[in-house]
Amino acid sequence: MNERPRADERAPADEDRAALRRGAGDSAFEQEARFGLALLRRHGWSLLLAFAGLLLPLWAFAELAEDIHRQEALVFDVPVLQYAHGLSRGSLDFLFGLLSKLGYQWGVVPFDIVLVLALTVLRRFREASFAALALGGSGLLNIAAKQFFARERPSLWESIAPEHNYSFPSGHAMGSMTLAAVLILLCWPTRWRWAVIVLMIPFTVLVGFSRLYLGVHYPSDILAGWAVATAWVVAVYLLAYRGGLHKPWQKIA
Repeated sequence: MNERPRADERAPADEDRAALRRGAGDSAFEQEARFGLALLRRHGWSLLLAFAGLLLPLWAFAELAEDIHRQEALVFDVPVLQYAHGLSRGSLDFLFGLLSKLGYQWGVVPFDIVLVLALTVLRRFREASFAALALGGSGLLNIAAKQFFARERPSLWESIAPEHNYSFPSGHAMGSMTLAAVLILLCWPTRWRWAVIVLMIPFTVLVGFSRLYLGVHYPSDILAGWAVATAWVVAVYLLAYRGGLHKPWQKIA
């Protein structure tokens, strides 16, 4: 037996037909404009998200990656690192050392695990799958990218928290930005979205700066990490929520 289409499936087609009926006496150009406006009303959020959250970050990452792959120096890398090092003092050593740890092993990674488990226990399986794929996939992408680009760490001074693996892109930047993007997209349809934005964006920026302050990453490593993390999360979101037609927490029959 054929099932009747759900209301959320019928609505877009009905809106298109209504738009064309209202302009039945108009010219082809006017009907096309009317149809286009209806399309933007229905998919405007998805198109904006795909452009600002997927295409632009991918372009930024590609620009940085091309220079790194050619082993070309970026003009802002060393000056920004020298500025960060110029701020060094005992109190900031502790602060940025703590932020660096919270940005990965002490904070972000445990929170990732708890988030996915909590969503699963709450039987929010679509949200849990989105979070698991975005967070886990980001980690795997970082490992693969580090091995591919094989960029050495900065060595302008002796770091108080040295690292010994490759540098590009920053795992801390990717991990914190991935978590921030996942939480923002999950909370966007709720009243909590601005609270999450106000909390997570400064946290992500401070984690990134902590890696510069400690001298274990170039600024281009941080920017690349933020860019590829954003693009990856948005891509998984558009896949999980049918190109943005559905929203987190929405009941889908």
